[in-house]
Amino acid sequence: MLHGCSSADNEMAGGNIQAVNHTLNAINWLSVNGYRAHGGGGSSCCVIMPTKWRPGLMAHIEWEVDTDPYAYSKWPPLGTDGYRAAQVKHKANYQHYRVTVEIPEWPETKRCGLSVHFLVCNQVKVTSSCWSYYSPNYPIKEPLEMKEPAVCPK
Repeated sequence: MLHGCSSADNEMAGGNIQAVNHTLNAINWLSVNGYRAHGGGGSSCCVIMPTKWRPGLMAHIEWEVDTDPYAYSKWPPLGTDGYRAAQVKHKANYQHYRVTVEIPEWPETKRCGLSVHFLVCNQVKVTSSCWSYYSPNYPIKEPLEMKEPAVCPK
């Protein structure tokens, strides 16, 4: 049996996953490295990450998008067969995406979970910054409520 094979560089800890939606679509849910969270904002527990950053850390992100999040306002009354049929038809149009992005460096052992930013053209950025999105020190600067461009860059 081997003892003493772990080091501080390999220690892991839990942190919250926070979704930040910069689009006009709804993010129904997301997962980061298999840890699933709700996409409606706020934080969900938990994602396991190293306590100390190292090169090559990746986040495998999957998510579901509702491109017409207010469609229900045009449906028949709640609880009716018409409502249930409209809901089934609507859910069939949900879109699913996945991407792998590098997790940027954080200083020493100071990280605050993982914030996943959903941008137009199905782009994603992540940060473990402890600053608030509204702070000038926050590393992701894209505005909220961005409209999709007519053509997305390839």
